[in-house]
Amino acid sequence: MTASPPMNPALAARTRRSSRCPGASRSSVIQQRIGVAMLGAGFIADYHLAGLAACGRADVRAVVGRTAGRARAVAARHGVPHGGDDLAAVLDRPDVQAVVIATPDDTHEAVATAAAVAGKHILLQKPMAGSIPAARRIVAAAQRHGVDLQVSFMHRFFEEVEAARQFLADGALGRILAARIRNATPGPDWDAWFYQRAHVPNGVADQLAVHGIDLVRFLLGPIVGVNALARIALPVRTLRDGRKVAVEVVDNVVATYTLADGTLVSHEVSQTEIAGCDRFRFEIYGEEGTLWLRSERGALALYAPARHGAVWHVPTLPACAPGARQHAVWLAGIAGDQPRLATADDALHGMQVIAAMLRSIAQGGARESVEDAS
Repeated sequence: MTASPPMNPALAARTRRSSRCPGASRSSVIQQRIGVAMLGAGFIADYHLAGLAACGRADVRAVVGRTAGRARAVAARHGVPHGGDDLAAVLDRPDVQAVVIATPDDTHEAVATAAAVAGKHILLQKPMAGSIPAARRIVAAAQRHGVDLQVSFMHRFFEEVEAARQFLADGALGRILAARIRNATPGPDWDAWFYQRAHVPNGVADQLAVHGIDLVRFLLGPIVGVNALARIALPVRTLRDGRKVAVEVVDNVVATYTLADGTLVSHEVSQTEIAGCDRFRFEIYGEEGTLWLRSERGALALYAPARHGAVWHVPTLPACAPGARQHAVWLAGIAGDQPRLATADDALHGMQVIAAMLRSIAQGGARESVEDAS
C-alpha cells in the first residue's frame, strides 16, 4: 500500500472534535478478546498495530516479515511478544484467531489462502490481488474454510466520512449532481517494488485509486462506466537510499466515473505530487447543498442554506486514534457482536472499476462499462 502523509496540523486545527470515539471498546462489559498476528512488517504495519492497540480488544501475538530482523524490530516497537519470518509457524498457533495481511500485493493470494486454510479470519490490505480471478479465489477460499474476509479500506472509517454518509442519508444535499475526488502523494520512496509491473501491474490505480473508488461507492453508489487517461510522468524515481528505479507502471490517472443515475464523478490520482493531498479530497455537489471532505475548510464542511443558513457548517467530530474504529468494527464482526461487513464484495467492485479504467486507457479514453457493477 502507498502511504500518504498524516492529517496536516492546520487542517486538524480547523476541525472541531469531541472526546468520544465510536467503535473503540470503552465499555466496562467484558468483551471477547481476539488473538491477532500481523503478517507484513512494512510501513502500513504501524497503522494496523496502533489501531489494534487503540481498539481495546486485540491481543497481538506475533509480527511476521520477509526478514526476521525487521519483524522483530516492528514487534518491539509495538510491544508484541514475537517477531520472525516463519509464516507457517504463526498460522499454526491456536492462540491466533485472526490475521492482518499487509505483505506486497503480489503475495496476497498465497498468504490469504494459507491463512484461510489455517482457519484464520482475515483483514487484507488492498488491492486484494493482482487480478480479478485471483481475488475471486481468495473469496472462495475464505468461504470454503468458513473464515471472515475483510479488505482494509481505512478511509471509510474516518470520522468525517462517517459524518458525511449520515448527511447524505439525511438528504442534506438533496439530489446529487456531481462530485470530484483526488488521491495524491509524492509516491513511496522506501522500496522499488511499488514501481515494478511484476509486483504492482496497474501502478497508481492499484495503489491509490482503489481508495477513491471505495469512497465513491461507499458514499454515492456503484460505478457503472469509466473514461480514463494515464501516463508515466516520472520515468525514473530516486529512493531514499539513493537507488534509481525505472518506473514501469502509470503514476498519474485522470478518470471520469458514471454512476447508475447518470451522476458524473471526476477522479484525479497521482504518485508524483511533491506535497500531495491529505489522503484524499472529496467534493460532493447537490441541488440543496455542497459537502467537502479534507479541504482547506477542514476535515468536513457542509454548505446547506436550508439547514444552516448561507454559511459553511463545520460539525464537531469525535477524536479517534487512527485505526481504532476500523479494527474495532472488524473484531466485533469476528466476535459476533455486530454484522460483518461486505468489504470483499466492495473490493471486487473496485477491481472491476480498475479493469474498466485500464480498458479505457488502452482505447484513448473511450467509455468502458464496469462489469458486475452492483
